[in-house]
Amino acid sequence: MNLTPTSSEISHPVNVCSKYCPSHTVLDIISGKWNVLTLYVLKGEPMRYSALQRALEGISQKMLTQTLRELERDGLIERTVYPVVPPHTDYKLTPLGRSIEDIMERMSLWAERNMSEVLEARGRYDGAVRS
Repeated sequence: MNLTPTSSEISHPVNVCSKYCPSHTVLDIISGKWNVLTLYVLKGEPMRYSALQRALEGISQKMLTQTLRELERDGLIERTVYPVVPPHTDYKLTPLGRSIEDIMERMSLWAERNMSEVLEARGRYDGAVRS
């Protein structure tokens, strides 16, 4: 059962803070850990499933398959199946997927630059909470 509204079903104005706003569906794309990392990894050349799995350390086969299906459904990636033996499938960003490359790059840079500060803040907070 699909609970995601279609564009013709959207009757509320766009307000990302409203619980009725369909933008929440889109925001889920860039807030999901594996979605973000998969899009980030695909910013280069098309990749095969096995290469994606190697690049995304810690992702299970089930989660990668689910993530790829969702991103394809949302129009952010394209899957190309080559009719050869054994079957060969490539995944690449669509123009829509490419349109959020800058966001992915900025998020990655922010994480790298601020990782130690976030970890220090967590340590201070955890120490204060335990006291």
